[in-house]
Amino acid sequence: MAAASSSSGSPLIAGGDALSAGARAILAMGHFHESEGETQNPPPAEVTGNDVLSTAWRVSTLLEQGKASLVDLQAVIRHLRDDAFLRRATRLHRYPGGTSSSVTEDRLKGVVRQVLDSAFGRTNGTEGSDGDEVTEPTRPTAAEALARFRAELERTRYAAVFTAHPTFAVANEVYAALASYASAPGPQDTAPDLLSHRRTAAPTLEEEFSLASAAILRGRDALDRLNVELLGASRETWPDAWSSIIPRPVIMTSWVGYDTDGRTDIGWWDTLRLRLKMKLFQLQRLRQQIMESGVEASTLTSRLSRACYTVEAQIAACPKNADADATVEFATLIVDHKEDAILDPAVLGDALQDVIDTASPDAALAVAVARAGFFAHGMSASHSHTRLNATQLHNVIRQRLRFTDDPADPAHRRALLAHINEALENVSPVPVDFGALLVEQASAAKLMMTVAQIVKHIDSATLVRFLIAETESGYTLLAALWLAKHFGIDDKVEISPLFETREALMGGAHIIEEALRSPHWRDYLRKTGRLCLQFGYSDSGRYVGQLAATYLIERLRLKILDLLHVWDLEDVEVVLFDTHGESVGRGGHPFRLSDRFAYLSPMHVRAKFAERGVKYREESAFQGGDGYLLFGTPELAAASVATIAEHTFEPVRRHDDPVYDEPDFSSDFFSTIADAMTGLVADPGYADVLGAFGPSLIDKTGSRPAARQSEGGGATPRITHPSQLRAIPNNAILQQLGWCANTIQGLGSAARRHPETFETFREGSARFRRALDFAAHALAHSDDQVLRSVIWLLDPGYWLDRATAEPRSGKRERYLTVMHDLERLDFWADTQSMFRRIQEDHLALRAVWPEAPTIHPAEKLLHAIRIALIEKIWVLATQIPFFMPRGNFTRDVMMRRILCLEIPSVLRELDAIFPRGGTKLDYNFHEPAGPQVDNSYSQEHDEIFQPMQEMFQMMREISVALMHGIGAFG
Repeated sequence: MAAASSSSGSPLIAGGDALSAGARAILAMGHFHESEGETQNPPPAEVTGNDVLSTAWRVSTLLEQGKASLVDLQAVIRHLRDDAFLRRATRLHRYPGGTSSSVTEDRLKGVVRQVLDSAFGRTNGTEGSDGDEVTEPTRPTAAEALARFRAELERTRYAAVFTAHPTFAVANEVYAALASYASAPGPQDTAPDLLSHRRTAAPTLEEEFSLASAAILRGRDALDRLNVELLGASRETWPDAWSSIIPRPVIMTSWVGYDTDGRTDIGWWDTLRLRLKMKLFQLQRLRQQIMESGVEASTLTSRLSRACYTVEAQIAACPKNADADATVEFATLIVDHKEDAILDPAVLGDALQDVIDTASPDAALAVAVARAGFFAHGMSASHSHTRLNATQLHNVIRQRLRFTDDPADPAHRRALLAHINEALENVSPVPVDFGALLVEQASAAKLMMTVAQIVKHIDSATLVRFLIAETESGYTLLAALWLAKHFGIDDKVEISPLFETREALMGGAHIIEEALRSPHWRDYLRKTGRLCLQFGYSDSGRYVGQLAATYLIERLRLKILDLLHVWDLEDVEVVLFDTHGESVGRGGHPFRLSDRFAYLSPMHVRAKFAERGVKYREESAFQGGDGYLLFGTPELAAASVATIAEHTFEPVRRHDDPVYDEPDFSSDFFSTIADAMTGLVADPGYADVLGAFGPSLIDKTGSRPAARQSEGGGATPRITHPSQLRAIPNNAILQQLGWCANTIQGLGSAARRHPETFETFREGSARFRRALDFAAHALAHSDDQVLRSVIWLLDPGYWLDRATAEPRSGKRERYLTVMHDLERLDFWADTQSMFRRIQEDHLALRAVWPEAPTIHPAEKLLHAIRIALIEKIWVLATQIPFFMPRGNFTRDVMMRRILCLEIPSVLRELDAIFPRGGTKLDYNFHEPAGPQVDNSYSQEHDEIFQPMQEMFQMMREISVALMHGIGAFG
């Protein structure tokens, strides 16, 4: 078939000339009108009242009548998928501001002009409350301007953090094609000719690391382009002093290979091996840059070569498991040869300065740029974040200090805080070696010891972030500090809580204050000079709603700013790390990268920090396959860095915004959203609709273990609460069910309470409009009739009506069989009640915001086709012959799992019960040959099992197509 076109006209028609008549008939249904002469029997009433179900019914009828085939259906899915791919590539091109190299260069030069203007006082970068610009009475001298310029550039102001949660939803070649298409100078009208966009298997940890490091290195190249402009301008302005400037305003950071929260597949040896690889990348990069500059620096390059060889040997010797002999060999190389491998960038400082001072102008600039990237990132291609869960910390403290009280119990909190403070008073550091690491069982201790080995033997100059998920008590932070002191590295780690749940977001200030009451924590902050904070958008979005989450996070930041004033810590830099993703369900603004930064870091908050004179660093995540796309080519990486730089150096301006001028409305509005989302999460029907067959609609998209697994031949345990799903699959399932509840639920109720103010804010508040962009994008990929179709599909009554309207007795019995099996699952009552909750809120929103976007017809057709496929799989399953129980695998178990669409595992069981066989033996057995009766089940495979497999694969391909339309996974 011809690839889809997005150049003009409806995507349901474009490129359709090459399709068969059956495929074109299915595509025509995307206009959602009834076609005459397609069917012989009228559909049930529920079907005619729902255009998605009606279309699904018509697709099924075409297949039954032989007017279309599964091959036609597959062609339609590919056609719509390819069109969604092209539209996604176009959006990706626009997202960082276009990918033209000349435009990007102009943008970078504009950033440099802004920094120079600020240094020379040509603009103060602030405005009064009336919007008038404030200018300085006197201009600074050249020396004062240089000091300002240096201060602006030599402090890191932003970090791009590359994370690897499970968002690798399509094949690597598809991601590469997306990035390539997005980097092209003009829109493309032909998608890659690929049968499938799906992965063949979930990515491994090594694969995740490889993809992340490639994106990081492209990001480093883009940072070099920024530094070329910064250093070039400084040389023109201060020709005698420029060479001493080492800019590092933006850096790259990664937790890939170091994040042990929720996964057990990363050993300390994995973390060290991957960290050594990042060190090798850094050393090789610097050596290559010096060689390419053309300078004569044989001593320096020889020193770098020796370091590269040493690190390569260390990587090769790194154990692959807890093997004592291999660990001894590794220890010999990493401990005894750490100086050869270079522990601190400062070791090369004088040599690099000498090269810059004696080189030609062009070569000097090239080496200065290389030095800037080297010093900014230390002995690694990026800075390092480790991560674990608060419970892991509590467990190790319970083990080491015998504190048995539960930190989650408020009755014990005060006593625990007193105990941990006493322990901090008396803690003495203990040595760490690889033998201790080998025998250590506690996860938190192993991770902290791993960090100790990194700062002792790999990079002694760069602090390591120590992120703690699910922090809900100041005790957790003090426990982490005790562990760091215990291993003697409290000056080398940046302990950072993650605020993500509703409880943490609403009580986060109290958590920080609990820690600040400890003199040990205050001393620690002064020693490191930073208070590091992490804000999560995935869990917060799915529990309180994405729109409410941003309000709670913004309010928490301002409360923490007040705490710094109370405790006289305003000289401590605050690191604000937003661990969002690319999806609207995880805090990724859908339209522009610049809007994403403005959404995550509102100007109001930035102005408050500036007024208090508190320095802050912003950090944000680029997550998995979707996030790496923004660094997927040199052009995309450069455009993304240009956007980052524009945001980082944007003048801080105070300006009026109704969101802040009317705080009572804002609080009530977003609290209403949070309450509505909290109510939905607690609704048992919500868990039912998420868990019924939602997990089976998506492929495994990461290397960490799935939360929902089937054991043996029994049915998968039923999900009773959304917390039993991870946040990203939770969000992905909502997308596949056609209702992005985590972004839009509660918005209707909030708007209905204040309809006039809602309209005023929508017209007059940039902050409010930016938040509504999330809802607009979610609504453009949500449809209540799609969700209702899913819920009716789970309703035994729907199948009874289908049976009642069916004149053929055989088909009627199959519908009744599905009905009885669905009754055993008992989804229908709670899911219908839950839908009424959603529908009421949605109707309220449409009444107040009637022009809000609606779903794309192509996506609606994809949902309808998948409904038809699910129905056909269920009905086909009723024809599976009787079989005796095989272990725990019975007929009832089989049907429950088929209704939950666990098709691959069921087919593996059925293949063993009903082998295809068909082998004929052609031997002489020394007597008259008897008939070799073929007792195989070839017919069942051909007519039942193989079609089920094909339809399931098509369902998963539809999931990829829908994901392309939305623009991100989860």
